[in-house]
Amino acid sequence: MRQLRVDLPGRAYDILMERGCLESAGARVREVCPRARRLFVVTDTNVQPLYLGRLRESLERAGFQVTAAVIPAGEASKCPRQLASLWEEMMACGLTRTDAVVALGGGVVGDLAGFAAATILRGVDFVQIPTTLLAQVDSSVGGKVAVDLNHGKNLAGAFWQPRLVLMDPDTLDTLPDATFADGMAEVIKYGCIFDKTFFAFLAARPSRGAVMEEIEHVLYTCCDLKRQVVVEDERDRGRRMLLNFGHTIGHAYEKAGNYQTWTHGQAVAAGMCAAAKLGVAMGVTPPDAPEQIEAAVTALGLPGDIPCSLRDYAEAICLDKKSAGDQVSVILLEEIGRAVPHKMPQAQLIERLKPFCREA
Repeated sequence: MRQLRVDLPGRAYDILMERGCLESAGARVREVCPRARRLFVVTDTNVQPLYLGRLRESLERAGFQVTAAVIPAGEASKCPRQLASLWEEMMACGLTRTDAVVALGGGVVGDLAGFAAATILRGVDFVQIPTTLLAQVDSSVGGKVAVDLNHGKNLAGAFWQPRLVLMDPDTLDTLPDATFADGMAEVIKYGCIFDKTFFAFLAARPSRGAVMEEIEHVLYTCCDLKRQVVVEDERDRGRRMLLNFGHTIGHAYEKAGNYQTWTHGQAVAAGMCAAAKLGVAMGVTPPDAPEQIEAAVTALGLPGDIPCSLRDYAEAICLDKKSAGDQVSVILLEEIGRAVPHKMPQAQLIERLKPFCREA
């Protein structure tokens, strides 16, 4: 087992990585939720037939009464309507303030279940059991929980740290290749912004099989980098903003595809490539960085470029959660392994993105 501690004052928790740990999940959850009588497990239609039964048995062996809610798989479930449905189901099953919510699934499940936990009864304990690569390396750690609105992604949410993050690398074996590649976009992002040695390590392993041979190292490295940032800047006002590399532009790509054509990982991959090119044009990023990043993402089947109109760029930038007034902080690379926030007026960034506009 590998273990990391997210040492936030009064809200510290462990990230545990161990193959086959679903069987011991009940005992682990009991350690961090000793007063809980009932657990409300949220999962989706993809994960339910694979892992819910094993998790339920483990939780029940630890003395928990388990109620499970199964949501439709996909981004469309991360919405206010589904959130309200979970609230009602939680109350119907008798959830109390000493009980807990468990998220079993990917980023959508974790975000939705976490926001429900943060808001039901003004907040109950929350445990993350991520089953996708993207969730294991990124979204399950750090306490950001949210739902999407018609105006854009993650616009209603909270900071609600879990009591435990429990990840089993074996669950990655059942992922479709496209879903695995989605997670690799976030993995590559960590190398781009924090660790050039890790980026080189990934560039030398341009396939799912090669990455899976070193998956414990990949998970540990990404979670350790995320942990350090969260401890330093839990509320996303400083260094944590660097994790947004590729996301400001990537959100425009998601919007351009009506949140259906392009997955989050695909949009982030193309967004990182565009941000690197933008950095070169602004004299911040070395000229060879865009080619290196594009080679890393396309080797895994991710797009290096996505068609996008100026209108979609403008709307995404104006809704960027890192904006302050009419200023936006776009994350650029000084070199691979070192990122910096570059603050500028929204109108200026939109103008600089005109050369990147391309209709589908």
